[in-house]
Amino acid sequence: MTEIPEHLLKRAAAARDKAKVEPAPAAEEAPGDSRIPAHLLQRSKAAKTSKDAPAAEPAGAVAVADKVGAVVAAGPAEGGVPIGAGPGGHTQRLLTVVKSGTIQDVKAVPVDKVHTWPHLLAAEFVAALACTALTFVFSIFVHAPLLELANTNQTPNPSKAPWYFLGLQEMLTMFHPMVAGVTLPGVGMIALILAPYLDRNPSNKPEDRKFATSIHTVHLMFWAVLVIIGSFFRGPGFNFVLPWVDGLFFEL
Repeated sequence: MTEIPEHLLKRAAAARDKAKVEPAPAAEEAPGDSRIPAHLLQRSKAAKTSKDAPAAEPAGAVAVADKVGAVVAAGPAEGGVPIGAGPGGHTQRLLTVVKSGTIQDVKAVPVDKVHTWPHLLAAEFVAALACTALTFVFSIFVHAPLLELANTNQTPNPSKAPWYFLGLQEMLTMFHPMVAGVTLPGVGMIALILAPYLDRNPSNKPEDRKFATSIHTVHLMFWAVLVIIGSFFRGPGFNFVLPWVDGLFFEL
């Protein structure tokens, strides 16, 4: 329940004290000049009569209702105090104070969506231009000629797989072929398949998808480290070398 403000409590206490000190005068108006409906006047007279003569009403009398369903009078329980009355004989209660406002909320709920055009396609077009420019600059400074046909009688040393398979070739130097070629890649594929079922968070915000983001980051970093080692730190015989000491044994 909401706590009643202090100023309302003080106002209610002042009103109770004023009612005790200065009782309201019992002035009656003529029926012709009164603006109060007749049934309300009759109800007030009946209440005053029951209050002046408490012996006429039995203890614990039951409240009766008039034609509009309102309680007319309640018999006194003990000491002339009506049933259900609070301190000082008051029957009114202030339950809570609520802020004024409309019943229906007319504010539109914001939707976290954007249109494909121009928001998505414009960003994709700029990204494609950036990748094309990076590839053009890379081709100027990196020598990547087309080599001759492969000689089946002469295996190059070192013999390296394409860069996207160098991580798998690097694991073959550390683990048994069954572990490096089947077990670890299989576990990774199964984990990626089960990822949507393990993380069922419907949010598309990175700060709300920490589990999925961490799993994806660990996977990418693990594979990137293996590719970098296989590309720049493996020399003849696929032995570990330092590129700034023994040279770079890597060709595109």
